[in-house]
Amino acid sequence: MDLIQAMRLFVQISDSGSFTRAAELMQLSRPVASTTLQQLESHLGTRLLSRTTRHLELTGDGRSYYAHCQRMLADLDKTAQLFRESGLQGLLRIDVPTRMARSLIAPHLPAFFQRYPDIHIEMGMSDHVIDLLREGVDCVLRVGALQEDRLVSKRLGLLPQGNYASPGYIQQWGEPQSLAELSQHYMVGYSRSLSEQTACWEYTENGENLSLTMPARVTVNNAESYLACGLAGLGLIQVPTYDAALYLASGELIEVLPQYQAAALPVSVLYPYQRHSSQRVQVFVAWMSGILAGELAEGCFIPAV
Repeated sequence: MDLIQAMRLFVQISDSGSFTRAAELMQLSRPVASTTLQQLESHLGTRLLSRTTRHLELTGDGRSYYAHCQRMLADLDKTAQLFRESGLQGLLRIDVPTRMARSLIAPHLPAFFQRYPDIHIEMGMSDHVIDLLREGVDCVLRVGALQEDRLVSKRLGLLPQGNYASPGYIQQWGEPQSLAELSQHYMVGYSRSLSEQTACWEYTENGENLSLTMPARVTVNNAESYLACGLAGLGLIQVPTYDAALYLASGELIEVLPQYQAAALPVSVLYPYQRHSSQRVQVFVAWMSGILAGELAEGCFIPAV
């Protein structure tokens, strides 16, 4: 039995909650994964996992061993990086917001690959929270408040926001001139999950972040659809200024109530603790920071200090 490989398998099973998923991520057959775990438990003289027909749960010894494995494997990986000629090779699995992937990341990937030709990227695009450990993702880029406290996070900066409407919407409903008039208008509703409550209309006044409720005729759960509904005249929208710039220039969007902008959105990268020493993750984070700071127009991104 390869003890290090068995430890990695045990951690992967614990993180993903599935023998099958862990075996896939480690490119093992399920029988081999099952046999390896049995050998590890026999070697340790204790049960690490409690198996039922539907769930896998760590035993008390399993939780203790899991913590030791995480620390030991992180140290081993860090040590290996020190003696490896180049850590800038291999697969990097990332997940990024849909709009940012389309307008910022994908167009600049050719330059990334010119600089790091031996890194290969698998890029998921989503606007909702994913389980990095279960999905086997190295890092995610997220816009907005963070909801995951089990991960290492690094703030890259802030995206200022604006309030916008299409000319068609203003022609039909008029342009709001005050917060009080918003009760007579529609917004495009947004919710990360359609089972959750729709987000309110947000604004800042005297340095305080406030919100109010507005009616919505349509509610969506991703940024692409949110912007599309705004362009179609289905309601007022709040989006980062970089996202609205082209549509303002073309006349497809008009800024409204500029004195009541929502608070700037934090942009952060998150990754599991055991990935913090990965050079692939580090160079991607540095590259992404440069893209945000260098490609967005002045006033569209505020780099973290």
